[in-house]
Amino acid sequence: MPTIDVNGKTYETDKEGYLVSFDEWNLDIAKFIAQTEELEMTDNHWEIILFLRAYYKHHKSTPNIRELTQAVSEEVSEEKGKSPYLYDLFPSGPAEQGCKIAGLPKLYVDPNEHTVI
Repeated sequence: MPTIDVNGKTYETDKEGYLVSFDEWNLDIAKFIAQTEELEMTDNHWEIILFLRAYYKHHKSTPNIRELTQAVSEEVSEEKGKSPYLYDLFPSGPAEQGCKIAGLPKLYVDPNEHTVI
């Protein structure tokens, strides 16, 4: 299994660089992943990252983009829940890139069945 090394500690990831263990996440790991994603994190990024972690803890699932925009609109602000805002923060996809930095498992969709795995 692939790994990343952050501050002298090794963390397991999947083949796409998503952390295997949600509970091992910390800010240093998030900063490391953001750097590999070529993102300069701002307070607006961190707000969404921390929101994603809280969402995952509450729902026990990784949100897709529709669920994410709806939840952010309802719980943070309508403006910040809009897709353009979230894509400005996470150009590779808020539900993909944001979740990766937040230490959430990757949301896998089976294109043949149109269901989430």
